[in-house]
Amino acid sequence: MSTAMDPPREVSYPQSSCGTGDSVASLDDVAVDFIANESSEESAGEREEEIGANTELTNKLTDILTEQPTHTETVSAQRPDSLSLAMAEPERWTSRGDGEVNLRMGESGFAAEPPVTVDQMFKTAVERFGSYTALGWKEGEQMKTMNYQEYYQACRTAAKSFLKLGLERYHGVGILGFNSAEWFISDIAAIMAGGFAVGIYTTNSPEACQYLAENCKANIIVVENHKQLQKILQVQDKLPHMKAIIQYKDALKEKRPNLYTWAEFMELGRDESNTQLDDIIATQKPNQCCTLIYTSGTTGQPKGVMLSHDNLTWTAFAVGRHVQLTEATKSQEIVVSYLPLSHIAAQMVDIWVTMKVGGATYFAQPDALKGSLVNTMREVRPTAFMGVPRVWEKMQEKMKSVGAKSSTVRRKVAVWAKGVGLKTNLSKMNQNGAMARTPVNYRLAKKLVFRKVRKALGLDRCTKCYTGAAPITKDTLEFFLSLDIPVYELYGMSESTGPHTISLPNAFRLTSVGKLIPGCETKIHSPDQEGNGEICFWGRHVFMGYLNQADKTEDALDAEGWLHSGDLGKHDDNGFLFVTGRIKELIITAGGENIPPVPIEDAVKEAVSLVSNAMLIGDKRKFLAMLLTIKCQVNGDTGAPEDELTPEAVELCRKLGSNATRVSEIAGGRDRVIHAAIQEGINRVNENATSNAQRIQKWIILDQDFSITGGELGPTMKLKRPVVMKMYKEQVEHFYKEVVTPSTPDNSLPPK
Repeated sequence: MSTAMDPPREVSYPQSSCGTGDSVASLDDVAVDFIANESSEESAGEREEEIGANTELTNKLTDILTEQPTHTETVSAQRPDSLSLAMAEPERWTSRGDGEVNLRMGESGFAAEPPVTVDQMFKTAVERFGSYTALGWKEGEQMKTMNYQEYYQACRTAAKSFLKLGLERYHGVGILGFNSAEWFISDIAAIMAGGFAVGIYTTNSPEACQYLAENCKANIIVVENHKQLQKILQVQDKLPHMKAIIQYKDALKEKRPNLYTWAEFMELGRDESNTQLDDIIATQKPNQCCTLIYTSGTTGQPKGVMLSHDNLTWTAFAVGRHVQLTEATKSQEIVVSYLPLSHIAAQMVDIWVTMKVGGATYFAQPDALKGSLVNTMREVRPTAFMGVPRVWEKMQEKMKSVGAKSSTVRRKVAVWAKGVGLKTNLSKMNQNGAMARTPVNYRLAKKLVFRKVRKALGLDRCTKCYTGAAPITKDTLEFFLSLDIPVYELYGMSESTGPHTISLPNAFRLTSVGKLIPGCETKIHSPDQEGNGEICFWGRHVFMGYLNQADKTEDALDAEGWLHSGDLGKHDDNGFLFVTGRIKELIITAGGENIPPVPIEDAVKEAVSLVSNAMLIGDKRKFLAMLLTIKCQVNGDTGAPEDELTPEAVELCRKLGSNATRVSEIAGGRDRVIHAAIQEGINRVNENATSNAQRIQKWIILDQDFSITGGELGPTMKLKRPVVMKMYKEQVEHFYKEVVTPSTPDNSLPPK
């Protein structure tokens, strides 16, 4: 990693001479709502205005500039020093589904790894790990498995079935459902057959499904069950490209033309000739698009992130090598698939990195989000585990709740062990994982407490615990570190094929997102006096462009091919990257002070355990205010927040002297005891504010928590700030009707 760039270097990538082909404890309450710090699914400077009268001219110019050479040639890619924002060179990006890009190859190291297609990487895995388990899932009480040879053949059969159903080159195959072997097979088969694999969020409305299917010209949509099928049937008349629907779980409740069960679908291609499929695979190139990841659309319609074969295969290689995953011939890695596969983080971990090293992916039950995840974890005992912050937070809350009910002796032993664990692991961290000798107390604590905790969580043989997709609090990281479970942060975005930086056992710092994956580059654009600036990415993991959106692509990629993340960050003296905020989320007060909201929001959630979500207000205002929500039960079927408090929240209320069991008993200041406790926590946060402008002067508890169904959160649990501002406009305006002073009784502030 470097903030001062090395001299430019010339590298070349010889393009294939092939044609482009045809026109083409108990954790029963653990719940993961959805992923992503990825950090930004939308890139900085996103323009929402219409091009208007210049549309025709702009499209014509784009067609000319993105026209691809048809002959064999060698093109060069130079890693630049400048960050000029002029129009990007067309060979580094494209917005055309049938386009090709110039790969950002390097002269040595990871960046020089020869590019391969998805099929080539899969074939290599079959040759090396053919008889090893690739996928595992439960049917009733029985565990079913599929080895790599069977997995590859199933993908080829599905690919031939897609072709028989009329899948055209560079058209989408939408996949709408919970994680399963059928999901994986559909994804890879779509790629093999020359189409685009397109994951669709299971929480999408019929209209949102329609937009994605239209945007990628989906010929086929694969759905999990009758519930998801109904969404597609509602909009099928508006999908001119759609030719077939496949349902992979449960029996069909009704027969319709071009609607198939999974068994019927697979039978279509079983006896088909291999010729057509092999011909298509032979024309595929590493620098062509194979997968579309749709952003959450928090500032407009979702954008289709075009990922090439090389984006997937190179990132899988680089990540696997960097985190030192072991290949199956030595010791097989095991992962549990439960995070949404419509997001790149889950795809990269569950499908591609695991395939690269011959690992086994086991699927959690569809009700994993309702509490069964821990059962799968205990049964499978993964060697690597990726959890979004909400998963780790739920584990923490449940363990604290269980611990509070333990005997006095057990609690004393646990407190002692956690003290030893935190001190020892912080020492390890500061010594980059190398300690001269392990303290006796630590070895004793490990025997009495740590091993039992890991076993209860299903993490007894897990050596790599990761978190990403959203910011995680220092409190949660320290909690698990004290239990001898280091949780390593990683950082990236859909547009970087997932990870860009990763923390490692011998290289991590609390609240840092780690260091660069070798072969990638980071540059901090326009840093301020403290070193904070926009984080920019360079490497073979950088996406091709947004499908059919040249203008948005130009916003994300500058003239030299750098991906502008829209995130603010800085490096410390040891090269660790710290993400400090989002450019779009930055609050600029009426007094001109720039305030990143997330650190203050996290501080409030840490100071007041009852708080579920916090949103800071104050852009162009005289002072800061905050919207708060309380931890409540969630409807298992709809995901909607309910009025009942969580058991942990009820227990916290009791400790504070309140009998509240519902949000409605607390919201709007109805419970004076809880109101006072929250104010006390906010006072503590204000005491640590770097300036008076960063102090919270007013706040309110809302009647219900934020949720995906309510519209306040995106599919990846990302806060939709503009939506929240619109929904709670009345409450926000009320904050500023009368300027608060330190003497205001309801919001008294301690002296600074």
